[in-house]
Amino acid sequence: MRTTKTPNSRLAEWIARTGLSNAELARRVKAAAQQAGHPQVSPDATAVRRWCQGNQPRRPIPGIIADVISDALGYRVTSYELGLGDSPAEDRSLLYNRDWVVTVDTVSDLGRADVDRRRFLAAAPFAAVAATGPSRDWLLATLDQQPDPGPRVRLEDVTAVKNMFSEFQKIDIFQGGGSGRLVLAAYMNVHVYPLLRRPQADDVRRALCEAAAEQTYLLGWMAYDNGEHGTAQRYLIQSLRLAEESGNVPLGAHVLAGMADQATLLGHPEEGLRLAQSGRHGLRGASPAALADLWALEGRALAAMGVTSAATKAVAQSEAAAEQIRPDDEPEWALFIDPAYLHGEHAMTLRDVGDHAGAAEHAKLSIDHARRQQRARRGALSQAALASTHLQRRDLEQAHAAGLRTLSLAGKVKSSRAIEAVADLQKRMEPFGRHRLVADFTERARVLTAA
Repeated sequence: MRTTKTPNSRLAEWIARTGLSNAELARRVKAAAQQAGHPQVSPDATAVRRWCQGNQPRRPIPGIIADVISDALGYRVTSYELGLGDSPAEDRSLLYNRDWVVTVDTVSDLGRADVDRRRFLAAAPFAAVAATGPSRDWLLATLDQQPDPGPRVRLEDVTAVKNMFSEFQKIDIFQGGGSGRLVLAAYMNVHVYPLLRRPQADDVRRALCEAAAEQTYLLGWMAYDNGEHGTAQRYLIQSLRLAEESGNVPLGAHVLAGMADQATLLGHPEEGLRLAQSGRHGLRGASPAALADLWALEGRALAAMGVTSAATKAVAQSEAAAEQIRPDDEPEWALFIDPAYLHGEHAMTLRDVGDHAGAAEHAKLSIDHARRQQRARRGALSQAALASTHLQRRDLEQAHAAGLRTLSLAGKVKSSRAIEAVADLQKRMEPFGRHRLVADFTERARVLTAA
């Protein structure tokens, strides 16, 4: 007896909302699949018609369809909403769920998938539009769900979590995001995320959610620094939800700063600008360090967009906020927002808007502070910025010298951002052709990246 398939009316309705023809949707799905490393995924208009008739595409196609439709609409749509099955962990973790129990399940699943190094998570792409809902919901936050019953959590439990944050943050700052992240993820899975399921007094609950948000942010930041952008984005979105639950507005703004930094780095400066501005508007004057960071990242986004005047003004606003920073009054997660970091960010902003002298000045200040603190990653990024200002002035010898210092520092940390700074410097040297200094730097860089 022949079984009649049930048409997938939800998928057909969502496709209609995008205004895409079946052929165009198929073309975009194929292109996205190629970019994500799935060359075997090659649908045509007939395949799309069959999906709407009830044929269930195999993974990873449902997730790719969801990404393509989300991009077309400008907000996140999951494979579940498209009638293509339950959202897998990497899809669900892109959502900012109002239900607290679902949030705890989501972040726990994400942590387990990360520790297990499951292939689907490692290959998960960065979705530019995924942050639209979370940043909006953070500003309009309300909640009413309670965790599952169990032994009560004590403030002593929360203190232990916060003490561990301090140690893992030091690992990130001094050794790079590739060092210790999976150890942190395992710690969160065993010792922290289970606490979120247990009942707490209101003050303990806020403190626990704050500590969990800090650690989850750090997981995202470490993944970002290690070039695992899909994983990083998912951790950051869940960290934002945890920060909302804690009621800590500066911490939520800090998470948005990390999301803005990632979006701009990956070629989405308009999204980076919107995220930085959302964080700044929500901050409402609290935490000068967080404000200085958000202004700095707003400047980076504006520079990438080519909006020179506004980018320069953002740098000035960041400097003004930095003058109000009192380290003893700032939370521990803000300790890295210091002269080494801020001058380094300003150097890259001014470099990108063509202010060579200003960029060089900020780069040198950042380098000096980073050297005194023995922060190799920040030193590498700022040395690369300094080298690029020398290239803009056509001073290849000075650029080569700064480039060698970049290589030396980049070799001391496990950070894809440091390696990407080296690759960017190589690209900027290309106009100098086969000059011996270019050849020397290229060979040394090859040795580093191979190692």
